[in-house]
Amino acid sequence: MHRRFSTLTVALSVIVTSFAATRVGPKPAVDTSQGDGGVSSFYVWEKEVPGTPGKMLRQEPLPENLTLANASKSVRVLYASTNGIDGKTPIAVSGAVYLPKGEVPSKGWPLIAWAHGTTGIADVCAPSWAARSQRDTDYLNAWLANGFAIAGTDYQGLGTPGGHPWEVVRPEAWSALDSARAALSAFPELSNSVVIVGQSQGAHAALSAGMLAGKYAPDIKLKGTVATGVPWFPELPPPVKASYIPVPPLGSAAALVFVLRLFELRVVRPDFRPGDYLSDAAKTAFEAARTGCNQAITSSLTQNQVTAGNVYKKDPAPEILKIAPAQQYPFPKFAQPVFIGAGLADVTVWPEAGYDFAVAACATGSVVQMHYYPGQDHSGTVNASLVDSVPFVKKLLAGEKIENGCGGFKPPPP
Repeated sequence: MHRRFSTLTVALSVIVTSFAATRVGPKPAVDTSQGDGGVSSFYVWEKEVPGTPGKMLRQEPLPENLTLANASKSVRVLYASTNGIDGKTPIAVSGAVYLPKGEVPSKGWPLIAWAHGTTGIADVCAPSWAARSQRDTDYLNAWLANGFAIAGTDYQGLGTPGGHPWEVVRPEAWSALDSARAALSAFPELSNSVVIVGQSQGAHAALSAGMLAGKYAPDIKLKGTVATGVPWFPELPPPVKASYIPVPPLGSAAALVFVLRLFELRVVRPDFRPGDYLSDAAKTAFEAARTGCNQAITSSLTQNQVTAGNVYKKDPAPEILKIAPAQQYPFPKFAQPVFIGAGLADVTVWPEAGYDFAVAACATGSVVQMHYYPGQDHSGTVNASLVDSVPFVKKLLAGEKIENGCGGFKPPPP
């Protein structure tokens, strides 16, 4: 989930990464102020973390309420990744892997690396621990029914100790890429034919992973990226030529985003003091976010009549500008085709955002398909897009030519 707001704009930046593949990482300290705790011991790796990103650390069957109906196997996993904040320290990240039913294809099941939307920042909000929404359950079951295995990351610090860097490029992207690596290494039934798929925060993660995969995880045979509910900042000076269009005003979801943004700042900059910026009315919601998920945060915001206009007593825009490179997409150039879906009734992430991202990616020479879904809101777009995204992915895997939509799609209608 993400909203654009003019006072909190940030500059686009190419992110250059480096990490030591042989270094081992220490067990991170549990920090309840960052939402840690409330999950089982499975999520805490007691040993030093291996310095090989994507190494499977352990797995266990998911409880029945977290399995997927169309999966022959549903497991919770813990795997090694790289801390996306410092760019080098090995860390443990949690997630889940689902295998389809039926006979394994001769080349193995192709893999969907699933990047989920915003659930919160507390460990208990990790999808491998908490029940998935019915929307996501239906969506993932659809991919399984079409013969795809799924590796779903929880993201760095969500489930595992350490703060969750919400909507920060490298932690999300690397967590998603390493979930695919871990699944491929641990399940011989899988084929190294990977498509990254994400919604909302997950679209931010999936697109970032698609752009960073070539440098961070060149061993993954990435076929393409599918993103719906795409976050974007169209009022920013673009790194490439792009035709930006007017954006509607903030909606009701903005207050939740503003609360989560303060936790993001604390992860990236430990010296940041959220209390200096929170209004008295929003403090209860901020505390709710330490131990609760979206519903608890939203309920608190509603009960205390907190809006985008009164969530802050002091504008944190100057502090957000300092972490701009961590938040914003890398240069929007893709080596593989990209599918972008936007609901025309989406008022959480306006469809103009997906259009603007598509235009920027087209300007770099990327192959992009843009699809609009009339009458669909932020949530409804996810499953509505399957009618187009499943054939798109099947074409990718079959090696068929993907028609480039660049130059042929128009801005969403007013």
